Amino acid sequence: MVRGKIQMKRIENATSRQVTFSKRRSGLLKKARELSVLCDAEVSVIIFSQKGRVYEYSSSDMQKAIERYSKYIKEVQNDKPEMERYTQQLRLEAANMVRKIELLEVSQRKLLGQGLGLCSVDELHEVESQLERSLRNIRARKERFLQEENAKLSEKVIPSFQNSIHIFTTSHES
Repeated sequence: MVRGKIQMKRIENATSRQVTFSKRRSGLLKKARELSVLCDAEVSVIIFSQKGRVYEYSSSDMQKAIERYSKYIKEVQNDKPEMERYTQQLRLEAANMVRKIELLEVSQRKLLGQGLGLCSVDELHEVESQLERSLRNIRARKERFLQEENAKLSEKVIPSFQNSIHIFTTSHES
């Protein structure tokens, strides 16, 4: 039989609430002990009931666990300004990257011929210069590629052509 899903809200009936508290408290303390034993973890649990009673479990000395926790909290709070500065630095870097991306997108649109109606004459000259540089680079790359392809073809064709000449000349000599 499957239990129904319990809605997470305050139990209004005081008796039911107390029974649920007792059962769940016992289960929570049991899980803390199991976690401590199975994982060799230092576990401490403090539970304050609605009536002010304290229930606790600690796999080691509770006072040492509280002192260790307090020390940890102080260290985290001491590191907080540094973390805030680092977070602020990351935010600034992210904002700068967003601006750079926007500028690159605008530049790309201009190079593709979009949004040129709002450009000044100087901006149009700059776009033209960029396009001419790109075209020169493309033509140079294409020329290198064609030269490499011609060299490869020459390496393949010349030996087979020489073999053909050799065969032709030897057949005419006989």
